[in-house]
Amino acid sequence: MTEIKSSIIDGIETFEAEINGEKIEWDNELTYNSHLQTERLLSAQIGVSGKPDETLFIIIHQTMELWIKLCLHELGIVIECIKKDQLSKSFKTFDRIAAIQRHMIQSWEILATLTPHDFLTFRGYLRKASGFQSHQYRELEFLLGNKNKDLTVVHRDNKPVYEQLMKVLNAPSLYDETLKLLSKKGFVVPSKAIDRDWSEPYQSSPEIEEVWRLIYEDTEKYWELYMLAERVTALEYYFQEWRFKHMKTVSRVIGYSKGTAGSSGVDYLVKALNLSFFPELWSMRTKLSTTQEENNSKCPL
Repeated sequence: MTEIKSSIIDGIETFEAEINGEKIEWDNELTYNSHLQTERLLSAQIGVSGKPDETLFIIIHQTMELWIKLCLHELGIVIECIKKDQLSKSFKTFDRIAAIQRHMIQSWEILATLTPHDFLTFRGYLRKASGFQSHQYRELEFLLGNKNKDLTVVHRDNKPVYEQLMKVLNAPSLYDETLKLLSKKGFVVPSKAIDRDWSEPYQSSPEIEEVWRLIYEDTEKYWELYMLAERVTALEYYFQEWRFKHMKTVSRVIGYSKGTAGSSGVDYLVKALNLSFFPELWSMRTKLSTTQEENNSKCPL
C-alpha cells in the first residue's frame, strides 16, 4: 500500500505520496474535480429516449455550447480593446477565437457519424427542442451584428436570458464598434452608420466600402487597422464555414426533412449562409482587385 504523508501548509492539510516514482501532492482545499465541477458536468447528459446514440447527440451539443460561451467571453475582451483603441492587444484574442471556431467546425465530423437510422431512433423523443432555442448562439449572432428582434421571442419566458439578449440586441455590435473607431481616427464614416438604433440590422454603404479600400491600398500606413480588418473578416469566414458544415451535417442525417422545431431544416440553414456580418469587408475586395488590375495594366513609362 502506498504510504501517504500529510502536513499543514498555509493552514491547509496537504498530502504527499510516491506513485510510479513520482512525488504527487494534493490537498482538500481545491481539487481538479471541484475546480472543474466534473461531477456536475458528467451528470448533465440526461437523455429522454433511452437510445444509445442520444448520448453522442447530447455531448456534441453541450460541448458546442461551452465553446460558444468561450467565444462570447473572448469577444467581450476584443470589443473592449477596440473601444479603447488597443488594437494590437486584441489580436491575440482574435486569434484564439479563430482557433476555437476551427475546433467547432471539426466537431460536426463527429456528429456526422450519426446515421439517419441512428437519429430516427430518438428524434421523436426530442419533441420541439432544437438549436433554434440556443440563447448563447443568438447572443453570438447579435454580437457579430445579425440583429433581429423577432429571434428573441422563443426566450421571452426565461427572464434572465431574455433580458441579456435584449441588452446585447440594443448595444453596438463588434462591427459597430469598429466603425466608431474608424470615425474617431478621422475616416469619413456616415453618421447613419454610427448614430443609429443598434437593435436594427446594419445596412452596408459605399462610403464604408471606400474606407476599407483606402486601408487595404495603404497597408503600411494603416497596418493595425488592416490587421484588425483581416481578423474581423476571419471571424465571419470561420462562422460561415461552421454554418456550412452544420447544414451539410443536417442534410446527411435527415435530408430535407423539417427541423424538430418546425423550421424548413436544411433550407433554413442554406438561407443563413447568405447573411453577412461585415458586408463592406467582402464587397471591397472586388473593388480592390479591380483597381489594382487597372493600375498594373498602365505602362510604367
